[in-house]
Order: sequence, then structure tokens, then C-alpha cells
Amino acid sequence: MANYWNRQSAASRGYLIALTGTALWSTTAVIIRHLNDSFGMSAMAVAFWRDFWVTLLLWGFFALFNRSLLHLSRGEFRFLLGYGLFLAVFNSLWTISVSLNGAAIATVLIYSSAAFTVLYERWFQGVHLGLWKMLAIVLSLLGSVLTAEICAAATWQVNPWGLAVGLLSGMAFTGYSLLGRKAAGRGINSWTALMYSFSAAVVFLGVFNFLDVPFSTAGTIDRLSVLGTSWQGWGWMILLAAVPSIGGYGLYTLSLRYLRASVANLIATLEPSMTALLAYLLLGERFGPAQIAGSLLILAGVAILRYGRN
Repeated sequence: MANYWNRQSAASRGYLIALTGTALWSTTAVIIRHLNDSFGMSAMAVAFWRDFWVTLLLWGFFALFNRSLLHLSRGEFRFLLGYGLFLAVFNSLWTISVSLNGAAIATVLIYSSAAFTVLYERWFQGVHLGLWKMLAIVLSLLGSVLTAEICAAATWQVNPWGLAVGLLSGMAFTGYSLLGRKAAGRGINSWTALMYSFSAAVVFLGVFNFLDVPFSTAGTIDRLSVLGTSWQGWGWMILLAAVPSIGGYGLYTLSLRYLRASVANLIATLEPSMTALLAYLLLGERFGPAQIAGSLLILAGVAILRYGRN
């Protein structure tokens, strides 16, 4: 009986951490839109500078207050280098998917990761896929479609490359989640994992930017130096690094200590609904009946996932 309640307590803690992280994550699109519209930053430049400031802030904080979290074994370093590569690829594929498909379809495609993660755990780890989890997946995917308001068939007239990149971004998010779970299993502190994975990602994203991706009309240096001496612009960039990136990614990674990657991933599908609500409150964007219904479906999926019994 004691073990049962301990498991329930750990699960509740994991759900609360994942939900809080998702809420912080949901501010990402609002801040990025402000950087795009007000300062003319490209998506790849935002991705690079976001990871740069996350790395700088975390290294500075741990160097001052907890140097023990800076130490890694050689094996852990190699593992987190690969983790950072997955993060960089995930960020890049997401950026390209938005360019090819638009934000709405790109959002739905990236949250195909919930289904990919469940299937991976079923096929390669032998995790039981019960009725409640299947229902939660269906409700979350339907909710994402409604929240993004892409029910019209004409909206889905995307090119095959766009669809492929969008699905690959979902697979990359699956890989990132599974590696986060593996890092927890290896006993690596979640904040150490975050710091080193972002450190590696900023190097890879720097390389990706200098490869001069074909979705930008500006040269690499111009693209990365667009903020110049704008203190306001850098302030927003640091806010992006501190709140949705360190807070969101950090708490999501921490939740993987208590939850399976598939469960944390399904909880994360609440992000589009939370983002839509924030955009409505802060930017005056539409939050209509379809988005309300979609949000309720996703919430129902998360509730079923938590309290359903297989």
C-alpha cells in the first residue's frame, strides 16, 4: 500500500511539473512573434540566440551557486553532446516546417510526436498500450487540430516536402523526449542535462546558420546581428531564454524523472491551447469556439491519462 501511494505521489508531482513547464513553454510563440514583427528577426536567428542566452545564463548561475552541477564523466558528456544535437535538429526542423507549412499546420504536425512516442515505447520497450492511453492520444490530436483551426481541407494543401519536414519535426521531438528520459535514468541532474544539451545545441545551430539556410534572404552575419544595440530587443531575447526556454524545457526535462516520455509528451500537447489563450489575452487574437473545444478535448485527454485505468 505504501508503494502504491508513493507511486501516486510521484505521478502527481510529475504531472504538476509537466503542466507548469508546458504553461511556461506556451509563452514561446508570443515572444517570438514580437521579435519577428518588431525587430525583424528570422526564426533561425531566434533559435540560435535563444540557445546562446540559455547556455550563458545557466553556466553563469551554476558557476556562481552550484559548481557541482558542472561536472560530468566522459560518458555523460558524449551522451549530452548527442542530446544537444537532437535539440538543434528539432529546433531547425520546427523552423523549416513553419516556413513550409505555416504555424498552424506545423504545430499539429509536431505534436504527432505524442503518437510516435507511444508507438516507440510499445514496439521497442514493451510498454502496454491500453484503451485509456489510446483514447488520450486521439483526443489530444483532435484537440490540436481544432485549436489550430485547420479543419478546412484547403488548409492541408501543402507540398509533400512540407509534410515530410513537419512529421520529421515530430519525430525529432520524440527523440528529444526519449533522450531526456534516458538522461534521468542515468542519474544525470535534469538542470545539468539542460545546460549541456543547450550548450551543444548552440554550437550546432551556429553551424546551421552559417550553412545559410535557403529560407532566409539575408546573409548569415546580417541575420544574426539584426538586433544590433537594441537593448529592448535583447531584453525580449533574454526573457525568451529565461522563461519558456530555461523554465519550460527545464521543467519538462525534470518531469521525465517521474513520467514516461509518452505521458509527458501528451501533456505537452496543451501548449497550443495555452498559446492561443495567451495570444487572445495579450495580442487580441481570435480564441473562438473551435479553439475552446480543442482545448477541452486536450484537457480531457490529459485527465484520462492521469486517472484512467488500463
